[in-house]
Amino acid sequence: MRTHKWQFASRFRYHAFGWNSKLPIQRIKEALSEIKLLTRKDPILAAEGAVMLLEKLSPALEQVDSSSGAIGTAVNRAIDTLVPIIAKADVDIKVRKRWLDRLWAAFQDDEIPYLECLGDYWGELCVTKELASS
Repeated sequence: MRTHKWQFASRFRYHAFGWNSKLPIQRIKEALSEIKLLTRKDPILAAEGAVMLLEKLSPALEQVDSSSGAIGTAVNRAIDTLVPIIAKADVDIKVRKRWLDRLWAAFQDDEIPYLECLGDYWGELCVTKELASS
């Protein structure tokens, strides 16, 4: 698998954002654009970026004020966009299992339940019944 220098990666560090949700929402949109742009050229690399973004989202957003619901909506829309990219990537079972392990760890470590709707997509992310049952 090729590697790629993701622009969004450095912007989604642990506690990267303060309380205001405007900048994080903008950064989420930028990251989605970057991933979607690469989807056309290299769907596997785009899926790897999607997994990476989902891993980084919750820790980066922990200090953002979520009382308005705007950041939660942005994250849910991001998940809606990223799951099909991950699911459609044609990779062998070992790579998909690694992605699922990473996503499961992010889901379990999600302190502020930003990623809670990711569980609703688990079957789609697994792609095969055999992988989903394991």
